Amino acid sequence: MLDGRTHSLRAQRAAPLPVGEMMRGKSREEVAELLPRLFNLCRSAQAMAARLALGMPEAEDSDALRTEILRDHILRLTMILPGHFGQSPLSLPTGWQSGGDLLAEALFGPQRELPDAPEAFDAFCQADTGVALLFQKISSLFHAGEAVSDALPFVSGKTGLDPLARVENSCAVRVQDHPVVTAVEKTHGRGPLWRVVARAYDLQAMLQGTPLLARSPQPGVAQVPATRGLYTVQAETEADLVTRFARVTPTDHLQARGGVMDQTLASLGADRTGLAPLVIDILDPCSPIRVTEVAHA
Repeated sequence: MLDGRTHSLRAQRAAPLPVGEMMRGKSREEVAELLPRLFNLCRSAQAMAARLALGMPEAEDSDALRTEILRDHILRLTMILPGHFGQSPLSLPTGWQSGGDLLAEALFGPQRELPDAPEAFDAFCQADTGVALLFQKISSLFHAGEAVSDALPFVSGKTGLDPLARVENSCAVRVQDHPVVTAVEKTHGRGPLWRVVARAYDLQAMLQGTPLLARSPQPGVAQVPATRGLYTVQAETEADLVTRFARVTPTDHLQARGGVMDQTLASLGADRTGLAPLVIDILDPCSPIRVTEVAHA
């Protein structure tokens, strides 16, 4: 994977909280209330998954989930990532959190939507408006094949249960078949541009009201769409007490050994390690990551 280089980048994650131990022995209601409070990110997704896995009523609140994903995507595309290029945050209309035509225009220009076809997408990227500016910066900064991962299988109901699975568990799973997303993958690989473009098209899907489907493939298991991909919770109960609890997040799959993050960092050249903070922000793990450079003999 190092292609003969004398260095590699290694991502170090903070030790995860022992969520299973913290939930064991508590009532179902306590667990459903506690889980989203433990983590600042994806609270709606976590609350929905916990209640669904525990067989509790009011498990589904798709409006809150949609608002959460929309907000997270907008902040990353209009503030966090442009900041790496010294750009000011994109000006958004009052009340942008609720979506609407004015927000779509601020993001996508006068047409208020992203192109449906690859040919039109190339023209869109030349515009000095909205997310097109970010696409331009990312495209010019990263070469094709740089900071990429292999075309790993997209997360499924089965692999979503396995935190060690080497899969692509990101918001791209929801837009993987869009012609523009597949075209960018063919030309640039699953690298920074592909990931940013996929996030933009997923954002558009949120604005357009595309259904967000939570599912329980078996009793005690819930799988819920979240900002970063597919979020899975497993729970077992006895009477009203939780006897076993586990969760698998998109970040677990992102950091699986030999998975997306390892491959992405390994494909950065020796003279491009300074791009690691931007790459990490594009990958968007839900917990702090420290990247270190490791020398090889």
